Order: sequence, then structure tokens, then C-alpha cells
Amino acid sequence: MILVIGGAGYIGSHMLALLRDRGEPHLVFDNLETGHRQALQGSRLFEGDLRRREDIVRALKENSIDTVMHFGAYIMVGQSVAQPSEYYWNNLVGVLNLLDAMRECAVLRLVFSSTAAIFGEPEYVPIDEEHPKNPTSPYGDTKLAVERMLASYDRAYGIRSVCLRYFNAAGSDPAGVLGEDHDPETHLIPATILAALGQTPGLKIFGTDYDTPDGTCVRDYVHVCDLALAHLLAIRHLRDGGESRQYNLGNGRGFSVREVIDTVERVVGQPIPQEVVGRREGDPAVLIASSDRIRRDWGWAPEFADLETIVDHAWKWRQSHPDGYRPST
Repeated sequence: MILVIGGAGYIGSHMLALLRDRGEPHLVFDNLETGHRQALQGSRLFEGDLRRREDIVRALKENSIDTVMHFGAYIMVGQSVAQPSEYYWNNLVGVLNLLDAMRECAVLRLVFSSTAAIFGEPEYVPIDEEHPKNPTSPYGDTKLAVERMLASYDRAYGIRSVCLRYFNAAGSDPAGVLGEDHDPETHLIPATILAALGQTPGLKIFGTDYDTPDGTCVRDYVHVCDLALAHLLAIRHLRDGGESRQYNLGNGRGFSVREVIDTVERVVGQPIPQEVVGRREGDPAVLIASSDRIRRDWGWAPEFADLETIVDHAWKWRQSHPDGYRPST
């Protein structure tokens, strides 16, 4: 059985949907701090917190867990700068608790959600797995520290892992059942959609003077369902006895902030209220992934690579869930 930590969150809930579809027995471990019970869609929940080691030990011991997937990190870069203690406790100490509990319970396979934030300001694009790793935020620091910790635990204790480094996760499941619902919403595509619906005062564009074709930042958007499929391939790899690996996950092409706004306007059929403000500290001009390694090794390739499709799926979910997972009032 697979233990899905953070399964009530955005990416985790899409992973649960794929596991249900493939008939994979699984259990969700979540404290529902930022996740949503409604996103579980029938998957069984064990309420617990990784910062309490006894919670994770009990979840592993009381269930026939053989593999763990970790989606349970805090993810907001700006918040990590303002509140580094919370990020180190949850993202780093929480994983240390997890790994020691896995040792105790002889669970030796882990799929870990990492991030492009471990690379920091890119020295070249597209960014491959060997790119220098110089995170510029506590969030990126915690993810890189976990990757290094996993390498040590593999060598010393035989816990094998696959680290999947997302670039910009986006979209929603094509059926419109699951979606992205953060509070506050800091991701560009859902924030643009909320602005289109009038649920926010408008969209802020952070800088228009970057060295890019239209002056706005360029990012690589990868569909959440394509991310879930990569995690399933990682599970198969570990079950087949494969060694620990690290992969970058992205489309391999970038879209600017203005291109995203234009696409949302086209999909929703109305203009987006927007305001140009100054740059955010630490925002690289361009972040684009090279996913050549996982394409070559496992044959993974994005099914939903087109930006309009990604936006359309996100829009479909928000149309049917105007208040997110919260009940309409």
C-alpha cells in the first residue's frame, strides 16, 4: 500500500485520482492545514502531522505500507523568506521524522516532490539535472537539504528515493472534479482566473523590464496530471528495484506572464484587470526545464503541453467551483 503524504492538496489529490483509476491501494496522510477534505474523493484519510513523529510511525505500523509519496511541504517562496522557521520545521524536520519512521518500520521506498527552486538563478536554460544548485529562498533550501538527506539515507540505510523537481505545476483534471485552491492564491494561472471572475481586485504583474521578448518573466508550465503520471512511473521504478534518481519535470518551453494573461483572456472571453508593479526579489527572468533525462529513461512526456489546454482545464474547474472547495454561500 502507498502512503500519500499531503494527498488532500493540489498535486497530491490529482495523484490520488490516478491511483484510484489504476486500482492502487493507498492511504492519505494529511493534517488538512492547507489541503481539502473534499479533494480526497473517497480515498481513506489518516489525519496526522509529520512534525509529530508518533503520527507517522502509527500510520506506517497500522497499515501495510511499502512505499511513501511526499507532497506535504509548505510551498510559498515569499512566505518562506518571512517565516523561515515554519518552513524548516515542516519541510525539513518533518521529512527527517518521516525517514526515521520509515527506517523503524522497514519501509524503504520514497517518491519525493522537489522543485526547480533548488537551482536558484539559472546559469543557463533549459535547466538540466546537473545545473548548479544555489537556492535563493528558505523554501528552496529545505528542498535541496532533503535531496541531500535522501542521498545519505540511501547510502546508510537503503532507503531508495526518486526526487521529481517540478517547474510550474498548473492545470486541473480534465473532468473538472479536482483543481487548485490555495489561500492566498499565488500561482499565476489560478490568480489570473480569479481576477477574471472579479474575486480579486486585479492581477499584479511583477516587472516588465526583464530581458525577455515582452519584458515579463518566462516560466515552464507542466500539467498536474502529467506530474502525477511521472510519480506513478517513479513508483514502478522503485518497485522494480531501481536505484535512487532525480529528474526535472517541465514542458521544455516557456510562456511569459503576458502570454499567460492573454491565454486566460482568450479562454474566459473577457479582459483581465491588471496592474504593473515592481519586480519581486529573487524572480529569475527565465526558468525552463530540460526533461530529456526522464523522457529518455522512462518515456515520460507531457500529454497536456499546450498552454491553452492547461488554462482551459483550470478554468473548467473554477467555473464549477467558484468558491473553490468551500461550499457556496
